[in-house]
Amino acid sequence: MNLSLHNTMTRTIEPFEPVEEPVVRMYCCGPTVYNFAHIGNLRTYVFEDVLRRTLEYAGFGVKHVMNVTDVGHLTDDADEGEDKMLKSSKETGRDVYTIARMYTDAFFQDTDALHILRPHVACRATDHIQDMISLIKRLEAKGHTYVSGGNVYFSIDTFPRYGELARLNLEELMSGARIHVDENKRNPKDFALWFTNSKFENQVMVWDSPWGTGYPGWHIECSAMSMKYLGESFDIHCGGIDHIPVHHTNEIAQSEAATGKRWVKYWIHGEFLINETGKMSKSKGEFLTLTVLQDKGYDPMDYRYFCLGGHYRSQLVFSWQSMDAAKNARRNLVRQVQSLKREAARCATTLSAAAKEYLRVFAEHLGYDLNAPRGLADMWNLIKDGSVPADEKLACLYDMDRILGLGLEGIEVDEEGSESIPEDIQALVDERIEAKRNKNYHRADELRAIVEKAGYKLKDTPDGTLVTK
Repeated sequence: MNLSLHNTMTRTIEPFEPVEEPVVRMYCCGPTVYNFAHIGNLRTYVFEDVLRRTLEYAGFGVKHVMNVTDVGHLTDDADEGEDKMLKSSKETGRDVYTIARMYTDAFFQDTDALHILRPHVACRATDHIQDMISLIKRLEAKGHTYVSGGNVYFSIDTFPRYGELARLNLEELMSGARIHVDENKRNPKDFALWFTNSKFENQVMVWDSPWGTGYPGWHIECSAMSMKYLGESFDIHCGGIDHIPVHHTNEIAQSEAATGKRWVKYWIHGEFLINETGKMSKSKGEFLTLTVLQDKGYDPMDYRYFCLGGHYRSQLVFSWQSMDAAKNARRNLVRQVQSLKREAARCATTLSAAAKEYLRVFAEHLGYDLNAPRGLADMWNLIKDGSVPADEKLACLYDMDRILGLGLEGIEVDEEGSESIPEDIQALVDERIEAKRNKNYHRADELRAIVEKAGYKLKDTPDGTLVTK
């Protein structure tokens, strides 16, 4: 499998060549555990899971590290606003450590439900304070820091390549800097490495340091923990595109200033999940979680299927109509797999040239910058091809699912052994669902009559419309 990935640093799709074969070292920015993850957050982790699965499919070993931010992340990436953990504590009345544990557990429950492979190392910021202090001391020894107002700042003027990832024009940033900035900073773009009590009174999570009792800035944790587990130079750093201009830019500056080396070879970023109001965000108040989707009758795999239908570098528009479409498509996929399992006693151990060609094309599409939508299309083309035997189809589908992660091999055949619903009948059912949503009840009744005349029964339930022979 040839693998090429879009590198944010160069803005080009590049052939993937690991720093040191055969293991790919990958770091992913993890959750800030002050609230539940919303489905926009989870889209990023689905894309990162597809990346890891593709690397493994291509034959690489992978060491996957992810941080858990349980301290030090403010409500604004640029060192402004309130500490998110403290803010959640005030709102809920729970102590910050209880909050961190509760939302960390909830996060992994969500990712497990979405068949997202757990990282090999999930490192909590609060367990690595001394690693962060050691890294700040390295920066201090090399003249990249200063202390002002009781806080330790990184001076971007000491790192000439600052802003390279985001392609920032520092002169323009300076001229357009906000009037209300941290007066302790020499440059508005300087960022905090360590906050002391002079910055935040009544801060609960604090540690002793050479600069006073306090706690680390958000950016320093990723540099310290990634280098602890992956070394001072590694292959891949992932995250959402919102991390590019501040968080990842600051990570690069402090990491490479400390080591004098290129820190990351490939930067890979996922686009936003948006709705009619724009990017999904917790700061807007109400937001959609995986639990909300489940309460509305969707399986977590419906959401994973929905995410796979959009390329990770393109914005994906969420709507209930699109979720219904994903649910119906996945339901049809399940029926097709059940039908194949009834037809074939087991998977084929050898494949025909036609079946191998489907796998070759699938690998080509996923290998070229993780084109999951094309991969889904390849899967459906295989299912519809009457010339490929059922046992070979199953073998190919299971192989494709090593990347897609839809749990196809675990699908159970229903006890009644009912036949799968033909595509033309399912299309009529889908049209009826859409007619009902649009309150076109006359057309919905017409479609029900057509389906029932064809020999199928419809039953509307809270989980959707059931179709039986």
